[in-house]
Amino acid sequence: MIQQTLEYLKAMRLSVMEQEYRRQSELAAWNELSFEEKLSLLVDAEWLERKNKKLRRLLKAACLREPGACLEELDYSGGRGLEKSQVARLSDCAWIREGRHMLITGACGTGKTYLSNAFANAACRRGFTVKCLRASRLLVDLQVGRGDGSWAKVLADMKKPDLLILDDFGLEGLADIHCRDLLEVVDDRSPSKSVLVTSQLPVSSWHGIFADPTIAEAVLDRLLHQALRFELKGPSKRLGKTVSDVDDKKSR
Repeated sequence: MIQQTLEYLKAMRLSVMEQEYRRQSELAAWNELSFEEKLSLLVDAEWLERKNKKLRRLLKAACLREPGACLEELDYSGGRGLEKSQVARLSDCAWIREGRHMLITGACGTGKTYLSNAFANAACRRGFTVKCLRASRLLVDLQVGRGDGSWAKVLADMKKPDLLILDDFGLEGLADIHCRDLLEVVDDRSPSKSVLVTSQLPVSSWHGIFADPTIAEAVLDRLLHQALRFELKGPSKRLGKTVSDVDDKKSR
C-alpha cells in the first residue's frame, strides 16, 4: 500500500509529498502517528515548498541588485536617518497594497539601494510582484522602443508589477523625450501601483532635472502625493567596508 501511494504521488507530480511520505514511513514512531498527524505533515511539506518556490520566482523576476538584502539586517547606527519604528510600520508592505510611493535619498554609499531591495524582498515574501531597474536604463529602453515599435510593450511591462523600483534617479538631466516617457510611466501607475525611487539628489532638487518644467510639475505631483520618505545620511558604507577589508588583510 505504501509503495502504491508513493507511485501515485509521483505520477501526480507531488514530489515533495512523496519525499515526506518516504521519510515518515522510515520513522520508528510511524505507527504511533495518527492519520491526521501524517496528513498534516504531508500537506505542510508541500505547502512550504510551493511557498518557497513562489518566493524564488518572485525574487528572480524582481532583478534586485542586492537580492540578499532584508529589513531584519538593516544598520540603525546613529546618524543614518533610519528609525526602527518607521521601518517596522512599513514592513508589512501595506503601503504597496495602498499604492503609495516611497522616496529614498542620500549621498552615494549611504545604503539607498540596499534599503530599497530590502523592502522589495519583504514585498516578495508577501506575494507582491516587484521589478527593479536603473532609472536611466528604463528611459533608454523606452527611447529605443519608440524606434523599434516596442515602446507600448515596455510601457505595459512597467505597469504590471505591484512595486516598481527606479534606482539612481537624477544622475543626469532628462531630455524632453525622457520627461514625457517618465510621465507616462508614473501616470500609468498612479494612484493604484507603487513606485520606489532612490536618488543621490534631495527631493527639493528633482525639479531642476527635467528639461520641461510643466512635465516636472506633473511627475513630481504624482510621486510626492502621500509619499513615504527616507533621507539617509552618514559616510559611505562602501568606503567603510573597503577600509575594514584592508585592515583585515594587513592583520593577517
